[in-house]
Amino acid sequence: QVQLQESGPGLVKPAQTLSLTCTVSGASIRTSYYAWSWIRQPPGKGLEWMGIIAYDGSTHYTPSLKSRTSISSTTSKNQFSLQLTSVTPEDTAVYYCARDAGETNGMDYWGKGTLVTVSS
Repeated sequence: QVQLQESGPGLVKPAQTLSLTCTVSGASIRTSYYAWSWIRQPPGKGLEWMGIIAYDGSTHYTPSLKSRTSISSTTSKNQFSLQLTSVTPEDTAVYYCARDAGETNGMDYWGKGTLVTVSS
């Protein structure tokens, strides 16, 4: 059974860096077939895909967030992480991590999500 669990602070001050970690169990993030994504959903809005990291550590980000986003992995802990710099209240959202199984199967496993509020 593949499980993903997001963790990190629930409150971040404006202009600071949001940092979240996704711990994966039941699958290895080093498996070449899969990649690992971060997605967010602001209150009352739709899902926004933020970026992805592949088994070899290569990354790709959505253009609107590219300058502020960094995704990395810690293979020894089977974790991947998100950093979002210079946050504003508009970055308040539920943040999800998910496994990307390619075009056919899409994002097949998701974490439950964690709410991050940006406020002073």
